[in-house]
Amino acid sequence: MKVRFWGVRGSLAKPGPTTIRYGGNTPCVQVLMNDGTQNIFDCGTGIHGLGQEMMASGVSPIKGNLIITHTHWDHIQGFPFFVPLFVPGNEWDIYGPGAMGNQLNTTLSGQMSYSYFPIHLEALGATVRFSNLGEGYFDLGHARMFVRYTNHPSLTLAYRLESGGQSFVYIPDHEPHSLHPMNAPPGAMPIHYEDRSHVKFLEGADLLIHDAMYTLDEYPAKIGWGHCPFEKVVDYAIAGRVKRLAFFHHDPMRDDRALDKLVKQAIKYAKGAVYVPEIFAASDNMVIDLPEKTKVRRRSSSKENPAKIAPNKKYRKKKVLIVDDDRQMIRMLEMTLEAEEGITFLHAFDGNDAVKIARKEHPDLVLLDLELPGLNGLDVCRTLRDHKDPRINDVAIIIVTGKRFEEKDVLECFGAGATDYMTKEFAATGLRSRVRGWLMRTAYPVDRRRESRRETRGRRVDDRGRRTTDQ
Repeated sequence: MKVRFWGVRGSLAKPGPTTIRYGGNTPCVQVLMNDGTQNIFDCGTGIHGLGQEMMASGVSPIKGNLIITHTHWDHIQGFPFFVPLFVPGNEWDIYGPGAMGNQLNTTLSGQMSYSYFPIHLEALGATVRFSNLGEGYFDLGHARMFVRYTNHPSLTLAYRLESGGQSFVYIPDHEPHSLHPMNAPPGAMPIHYEDRSHVKFLEGADLLIHDAMYTLDEYPAKIGWGHCPFEKVVDYAIAGRVKRLAFFHHDPMRDDRALDKLVKQAIKYAKGAVYVPEIFAASDNMVIDLPEKTKVRRRSSSKENPAKIAPNKKYRKKKVLIVDDDRQMIRMLEMTLEAEEGITFLHAFDGNDAVKIARKEHPDLVLLDLELPGLNGLDVCRTLRDHKDPRINDVAIIIVTGKRFEEKDVLECFGAGATDYMTKEFAATGLRSRVRGWLMRTAYPVDRRRESRRETRGRRVDDRGRRTTDQ
């Protein structure tokens, strides 16, 4: 695999004299496979230059894959300016996140409507095929792609491409679910289920491209924006024993000198860890070779699901049970989520009613407060997990609480069987994205929630952030 960066800037294109070394284009990364297959990750402004180079190469027809993480503007704004899409005879497969009744081609065509762009999606001359993705895997020729949701205020996918013994991981937009454990040594394993799964996804990568938009000092003012402090990225890379870590999605306010300083801080932060990856900041036109071997067994997918969602798949209405004794909070949560398609809301105002409704209605997701009359939230979790019916004991449960986000509280909730944990200071877009992701996961027969719960039961975190096992 040959990896070439065409755009590394986040949120807003920022060309100019202060960004000349690292570049100002928004996200676009090209991965050229040994067999000539073109894989292009995201369609920010950087894809314009890539398209021009492809046209100048004289290769015809041009075939490839456009792999989109999500449809925020900075990741698709270059799509209408990618010239190979307009040439008859060219063929492009476009992959991106699918949602309940919301298809990728509809979203992309929206930015090419009359109000925004002079040419409509139907005017594309190339043969274009759209594939909607959830979590799982799919094959691209001799390579295999693994897909996972990230924590971002829009349904967003991370990608892991494996071929010939090499692994490339692309995660341009991700916010930690929790900063815990705090004050731990670099590389300490996180305690939140989803952060642990995040580390597992990038584990052993030969090249990890990861959102590192902020510093820990900057992060408190940016919570809920969907991006990562570089210190946590370094922790993930160390814990996952990544070989090379490329900081990505650079803050448009961070110039070349500031990025130099950021990298130095990161290297200093990682110093002394048992394992330290190569750390650098990605820049426009940077090229990295990942030599493939001819005979390497493909990673097993026995515990993975097919990522592709059938184009005409009909989603049954999903049931979301909201449990809170504050009726205003229930109404607020419902108003936040009612923009999502295909959701039926159920309500419970105390823990005992929550258990009764869950047993009767078999919800797909439970949003659960901790402080409840009757059974408290933790007891509700334990009761549901102890039920014999898998439709009840394996339901996704998100703790949504006003309680302060302390490490012991998070561990206690996960120990009781919670699937996820959020405080009530969440942004509306963040809650919608999290709920949509869990509802999408319920569509698949194999569910990693059980495995996550087994991993955490009987474990604790010591005062240095190291994982230990209770005897």
